[in-house]
Amino acid sequence: MAEENQPHSVPQTGQESPGGPSSAGQSSADTSSVESSPVTSSPLAGRNYSPPARRTPKRRRNIVILAIIAIAIVAGVLLWRYLSSYESTDDAQVDVHLYPVSARISGYVIRVNVNDNQWVEKGDVLVEIDPTDYQVALAQAQANLANSEATARSLNITVPITSVNTTSQLTFTASGIEDARAALNAAEKQLAAAHQQVEASEATDVKAQDDLVRYKLLVDKREVSQQIYDQALATAKSSTANVAAAKANESAAQQFVQQARSRLAQADANYKYAQTAPQQVSSTKDRALAAIADVEQKRALLHQAELNLQYTKIVAPDSGEVTKTVVVGLNVQPGQQMLTVVPLQEVWITANFKETQMKHMRTGQRVEISVDSNDRTYKGYVDSIAGATGPLFSVLPPENATGNYVKIVQRIPVKIVLDSGENHDRQLRPGMSVEPKVYLR
Repeated sequence: MAEENQPHSVPQTGQESPGGPSSAGQSSADTSSVESSPVTSSPLAGRNYSPPARRTPKRRRNIVILAIIAIAIVAGVLLWRYLSSYESTDDAQVDVHLYPVSARISGYVIRVNVNDNQWVEKGDVLVEIDPTDYQVALAQAQANLANSEATARSLNITVPITSVNTTSQLTFTASGIEDARAALNAAEKQLAAAHQQVEASEATDVKAQDDLVRYKLLVDKREVSQQIYDQALATAKSSTANVAAAKANESAAQQFVQQARSRLAQADANYKYAQTAPQQVSSTKDRALAAIADVEQKRALLHQAELNLQYTKIVAPDSGEVTKTVVVGLNVQPGQQMLTVVPLQEVWITANFKETQMKHMRTGQRVEISVDSNDRTYKGYVDSIAGATGPLFSVLPPENATGNYVKIVQRIPVKIVLDSGENHDRQLRPGMSVEPKVYLR
């Protein structure tokens, strides 16, 4: 049996172990033991031998485990950094400023040019109201304006005429006073002369009457002739008539004096009235100014009538889709809403973030908005942050100054504006629920 085992022991003796000289010495000892021992004893000796081929899988397993742990740590760090790099919420919706279109005048609707959900451009005529009444009002306003302008022109012409007339009237009345005074003086002198003439006539009449009485006695005694008596009688009658005439002249002279005084009073009154020439001119100017103001008022009424006629055509205030509640035949009143224009090209996102999410949120940060209706992601940025929490804008805001106060995390509205061209197809509709994701860094 020793001879059969030798061919196997020679290669073990001649082969150098990868472990170095110690391995070679061990191989020599194994060779000697093989030569002295049968083959069946070799497994007992192999219990102290560990070949490298058996240690390699264990080493690889440890390296793999360490690598997995390292990858898990790196992935965890990256995941933590990613999750802490944004804030998101599902309490968000699409908003827009709705444009309610209402009537500015009352009238009968004769035409509706749009249908529900129809796209219109800014300035398109949406509804037409019967313009007949407003055309009549416009014509009346034009006529009133023409009348006021004519009145204003005539008063403007009157102003210089009044100024000239009052100036000449003042001069004329001043000279009239002088003439009236001279006439009064003359009348008073005539009255004085007439009065003296009356006195002279009365004295003559007294003498004539006395002579007549004496001649009467003498003629009765036939001491004088009848002819002398007749002459005395004629003289007495003539003197009596002269007295009556003188008194009549005196009465006429008194009338002349009264007339002269009246003319003087009239001249004085005319002069005083003429002295109001500046006031008359000012009054005429004021009437002219009032006429000009009336022209401006009539022009404003004309402009209002023109506007009312324009208001019979109700136009779109902005481009967008229309929702209407008006039909032909409806009598509308001022302020009555007839349509609503939804400008889909001007939508934005209102996201209600919790106050615990607002620590690092700032304006201008990048945002991605996920929309379920079309399974698209839109890009935008934080435009602004509301100045107060949402409940404060409600009709009944909460009152925290109570004994049973419970702290509740509030939400703050954040306005998110889409980037240019993101909503070019206008698929975002106001009221849609969206999920914005604000990247904090």
